[in-house]
Amino acid sequence: MSKKYVMGNGAIALGALSAGVNLVSGYPGTPSSEIIETVTKYPHEGTYVEWSVNEKAAMEVAAAAAYCGARAMVTMKQVGLNVASDPLMSLAYVGVKGGMVVVSADDPGPISSQTEQDTRRFAEFARIPVFDPSSPEEAFEMVQDAFSFSEKYKTPVILRPTTRVDHAYASVETPDAFTAGQYEGFVKNSGKWVIFPRLSFMNHAMIEKRNTEIGEDFSSYRFNTVSGSSQKAVVATGVSYAYAREFLKVYPDVRLIKVGTPYPLPESFLLKALDGVSEVLCFEELSPYIEESLLKLIGKHHLDIDVRGKLTGDVPPSGENDADSAARIISGFLGLEYGGTGTDLSSAPQPPARPPVLCAGCPHRASFYAVKKAMKGRKAYFCGDIGCYTLGNAMPLDMVDTCLCMGAGITMAQGFNHMDSDAVAISFTGDSTFFASGITGVVNAVYNAADMIVCILDNSTTAMTGHQPHPGTGRNLMASPVEKVSIEKTLLAVGVKKVITVDPLDLDASVAAVRECAELKGVKAIIFKSPCVALVKSDKKMKVDGSKCVGCLRCIKEIGCPALSVNDGKVVIDENLCTGCGLCAKLCPVGAIGGV
Repeated sequence: MSKKYVMGNGAIALGALSAGVNLVSGYPGTPSSEIIETVTKYPHEGTYVEWSVNEKAAMEVAAAAAYCGARAMVTMKQVGLNVASDPLMSLAYVGVKGGMVVVSADDPGPISSQTEQDTRRFAEFARIPVFDPSSPEEAFEMVQDAFSFSEKYKTPVILRPTTRVDHAYASVETPDAFTAGQYEGFVKNSGKWVIFPRLSFMNHAMIEKRNTEIGEDFSSYRFNTVSGSSQKAVVATGVSYAYAREFLKVYPDVRLIKVGTPYPLPESFLLKALDGVSEVLCFEELSPYIEESLLKLIGKHHLDIDVRGKLTGDVPPSGENDADSAARIISGFLGLEYGGTGTDLSSAPQPPARPPVLCAGCPHRASFYAVKKAMKGRKAYFCGDIGCYTLGNAMPLDMVDTCLCMGAGITMAQGFNHMDSDAVAISFTGDSTFFASGITGVVNAVYNAADMIVCILDNSTTAMTGHQPHPGTGRNLMASPVEKVSIEKTLLAVGVKKVITVDPLDLDASVAAVRECAELKGVKAIIFKSPCVALVKSDKKMKVDGSKCVGCLRCIKEIGCPALSVNDGKVVIDENLCTGCGLCAKLCPVGAIGGV
C-alpha cells in the first residue's frame, strides 16, 4: 500500500481501480473530467477505458459490462445525466449483475454548467441508491462501497460528488498495483435482460420493496453519522457537512447529523439520531432534498420537531455553500452572534471582473468574425452550442443569440428557419459536440427540408473540458492511432447539399464560403478547420508599428482579442498572449500590424 496525494476526481478513479473495476466509460464535462483521465495514468491491467461519443453511449457500454458480471463505472456531469437518462431509467427496472456505479458530478454555483440541478432528485426519480461524499477521502471509500451495494442489490447506483469535492485534494492509501476483477460473462436470459412491459411491472414492485431494504441497510452505513446531544440539530450532506463540522468544532455539544446516503433515506438511523431533538436545520446545497425528506419522515411518525432550511428561508435556495455561509447560517440557528470570518475585508479591493473570453489567437474568433462580416446587412439568427464557441456571445463579436444545451444549436436554427424563412439561420457547433449530439440534428434538418447553414468549428480537440480526444482526432484511450471519422463525409452521407472546408484564419476565403452558402437553398455546412492554439504553439507574433497606427481601434472594437490593448491612444500587442494568428492585421485599415 502507498499514499497518493490526488484531486477528488483522482480519488474516485483510484477507488474504482482499487475495487477491481473492469470497464470505465464516460463523456468529458467539468467537474467530472479528471476521473477517466486519472484511470489512464495508472497501470490498469484488464481494465478497458473509453471516452464515449456522449453520455447515453457511455451508459449503455457500461450497462453491457455490468450484464456480464463485470464491475463498470460511467462518469459525467449533472447535465450529462439528462442525456443518459433514457438507458438509466430502464436499467433501474432491468437491473445489473456486476457492480455498476454512475458518477454524476453536480456543480453548485453553477461554476461551469447550464444548470444547478440536483442528482439526488434524479436518483429518487430513477429509484436507485445515491452516495453523497463530503470529501475526496470519502469519495475514495464510497465508490468502493457503491460497487458492493450495486452487486448486493443488483442495481446501478449513483455517486454524487460536487465541484468542491471533485477539485479538492487529499491523500488516499491505495494498493501499489491495480488488477481488474474476474467476472462470469454474459449469460443469455431474455426473461431477464430484454425489457418488456410485464417485466417492468413486476420489477417496479420489486424495486419499491428492495429500496426499503436498502434504506435499512443504509441506516447502519459508516458514513451516516451523528455527534453531539443538544436539542437543536444540524443535518448536513456532501461538502456542506464538511463546512458545518468545521464551524461546530468549537460547539461539540451541538448535534451534527451527516447523511451520506440521501436515497433511499436511512429512516431508522435518522429516527434514532433525532431522538430528543426539538429543532433541526437542514444545511445542504441545491434543492431542499433532505429537508423535504425529513418533513415527510417527521409527519409519518408524528414527531414534534421544527424543520428549518431552504423552505423556511434559513438557507439560500440556490448557489454554493461555503465555510463562511455555514458559520453565518448555523450561528443564526443556534442564536449565536455571528462574528464573521475573523478577517475584516470591508476595505479590501474587489477582484476585477473577468468574463470568460476566447483565448488570444483562437480560430473560433476568426470563424465568428467571418460569419459576422458575411452577414452584415442581412437578417440572421445565430444559434450557439455548449463549448468554447459559446464564448462567441461576448462583445464585440456578439455572435451567439441562443445557447440551450449540447447539440441544440443545429436544431434550434431549424426552428427559427421554419418560423422566419426570410432570415438566414446559422448554427455554430464544435467538432466534439458534432459527434456527441450534432449528427442527429443535421439528419433532422435534411429530413425536414430546413434551409440553414451548419458551421462546425473544428479545432481538433475537446478544448473546454481539457482536450480529450474524440472520433475525429484519430486516437482514443486504448489504442493509437485509430480510424478518424470524417466530419465532411458524415455530412455528405446524411444528405447535406454543400460542404465547404476552410481555414478560418483565411478571412477572405471564409467570408466567401459563408456568402456562397447563404445563397443556396437547403442544408449547407461550413467546416472552419484550424487547430486549438492551446495545443499547437507558434513562434510567430504580431506587432504594431506605432508610427502607422492611427488609433482607430478597429482591431479591438471588432474582434476583442485579449492580446490587444491601448496605450497612449495606440494599439499595442501583448507578446506573451499573441499567437500570431494575424486576424488583427487583416482588419487594420492602415497596415499598421505585421508579423515578426
